[in-house]
Amino acid sequence: MAFLEKQSPGRVLLDDTVALTALIEASQNLQSHTVSLLRPGKWTQTRYSDFDMLNSSLLVSGVSLPLPPKKLLGNMDREFIAERQRGLQVYLDFITQHHILATCQLVKKFLDTNNYSANYTEIALQQVSMFFRSDPKWEVVEPLKDIGWRIRKKYFLIKNKEQPKERQVLSWVDLGPDKFLSDKDLQSTMKLLPSLTNPYIYPVTFANTSELSALVIRMFKEKGTLRDLICKVKPKEAFMRKYCSPKKIQGLELQQIRTYGRQILEVLRFLHDKGFPYGHLHASNIVIEDNTCKVLDIENSLLGLPSYYRPYITQFRKINTTESIDVYSFGHLLYEMTYGRPPDAVPVDQYPAVTYTSVVSVLQSILSTDACKTGMPTVAQLLQTPLFSDVLLFHSEKLQFKIPTKLRDALKTAKECMEKRLQEEQKTQHRRLTRAQSHHGSEEEKRRRKILARKVENTVTDSGTPSQTRAPRLRLGHPVTDSGTPSQTRAPRHRLGHPIIMYFLLHFPLTPKSTCYILYT
Repeated sequence: MAFLEKQSPGRVLLDDTVALTALIEASQNLQSHTVSLLRPGKWTQTRYSDFDMLNSSLLVSGVSLPLPPKKLLGNMDREFIAERQRGLQVYLDFITQHHILATCQLVKKFLDTNNYSANYTEIALQQVSMFFRSDPKWEVVEPLKDIGWRIRKKYFLIKNKEQPKERQVLSWVDLGPDKFLSDKDLQSTMKLLPSLTNPYIYPVTFANTSELSALVIRMFKEKGTLRDLICKVKPKEAFMRKYCSPKKIQGLELQQIRTYGRQILEVLRFLHDKGFPYGHLHASNIVIEDNTCKVLDIENSLLGLPSYYRPYITQFRKINTTESIDVYSFGHLLYEMTYGRPPDAVPVDQYPAVTYTSVVSVLQSILSTDACKTGMPTVAQLLQTPLFSDVLLFHSEKLQFKIPTKLRDALKTAKECMEKRLQEEQKTQHRRLTRAQSHHGSEEEKRRRKILARKVENTVTDSGTPSQTRAPRLRLGHPVTDSGTPSQTRAPRHRLGHPIIMYFLLHFPLTPKSTCYILYT
């Protein structure tokens, strides 16, 4: 059923998990304080009021944001301008390094208007309406605005007119950069999902795709996901409001951790045995039903969607297969079930006090520095640990997921392509970081940084009227990749010896196909 419009030729599938970054190089006083930015293709002026508007929109997250305060008098003062420049840089660094804020459309649009100005809710409504015209038994009850973290994925509460009291949830999503199945194979595999039977996988009512997007329908769970349970929030609230800074969090009891953990590991073993890539395990993709964990969104890898934890995964070259991604994601989930919140940073070598020593030993085997650098246990090995080995499972449901041989081969090839893209991104990031660190520690670079620091302090000069006062400008360039696909314009190459360029590469390493901003001088 081709209910979605066709994909335009040469369309670039962006990886929205890549955080955008920006460096403030200079400012300019033109009646009032401004920060100049170069969007891909043209210059634009971004005023302090634009930062203030962004900040106001992000306050719903409940996170304390370090935006420098507004000043009505003396805002043309040289020292104040330099101080505000530093404050705005701290602010940009904070929001682009926050795992949830960095992936929200508000921040993406602020830094990259060209790629993130589309109204995806409106686009989704149009596509869903086209689907309903082809299958009129469905009806939208209400949109579930921003309940997920993906920019290009939207949710709607719907009902079947033949069963009007039942509520189901429809998800619509753009295909992602890891989509390597042919359109025909993708359509065939998606149509198999409603036939999948596993007590620990949440069933799919309907699934379909086109060249551009996918649509999946499931029953709606009023109590929400495992993360909703842990954070004690209402499922229909916006993702950023629910999870950025939850007021009440509570980890699970040891028996729940053991039971849920065993059930989730059984799902991973089942999918791995079938040759079906997953890679999208996290607390928001788990629902609890009668003390049983059920995994959501197993179709994500087919649709080419990058993992929720991809910004972490690209740092560790040993996490280079879909199976190792599942184990790593299980470590994050186990931490969250234990402590009621995700880890502040990874690797994790120090753990808060907890009476569950058997849990900590498993966490160390997955999330420690040694594990991330040298390798983690397999799903089979985790099932043999004392934490999970003696957990009894009670289910009578027959496991069923018949994948034809031809499709199994196509899935294997697509899985290898996903892993290759990840490995290339990891290698590129490692090379750039190593090169930047080496240069950053050289004596010549240390001297250049001292000179640069003095220049920054003297950037704003007393050259007459305030309108002539020169100060930091933020200049941003086109996305830069090592792959250089025809549909993406490369930014000009600059010598690596420049101190500002090296500072950028050191603190904000780039990745293939990433939409990052390169500082020009």
